[in-house]
Amino acid sequence: MTVQNETLAQQGVILTTGAAAKVKSLLESEGRDDLALRIAVQPGGCSGLRYQLFFDERELEGDIVSSYDGVNVVTDRMSAPYLSGATIDFMDTIEQQGFTIDNPNAQSSCACGDSFH
Repeated sequence: MTVQNETLAQQGVILTTGAAAKVKSLLESEGRDDLALRIAVQPGGCSGLRYQLFFDERELEGDIVSSYDGVNVVTDRMSAPYLSGATIDFMDTIEQQGFTIDNPNAQSSCACGDSFH
């Protein structure tokens, strides 16, 4: 796992080199360069809070924006405290494929990894 932009690592969400490459690839396949990767936390899931990861063209008041290898990662101000220092990676192995979130703020998480407390 390679992390870029170490100074932002202590402030917000971290996007690894592999995850940034996958996001760029997805955006290119859609023919869009005007979208950011938004990560948010919403109530739900079996552990209390659920991650939301999606492309967004909106800019909301209070958004925290970090740029990694040309990819903007956006977090709303309500989700930011839950996600500070969290690392988003992309896995492509025989056991797992998709984005993963390693969140140091999560006290516990469910077995599926989709929600946390």
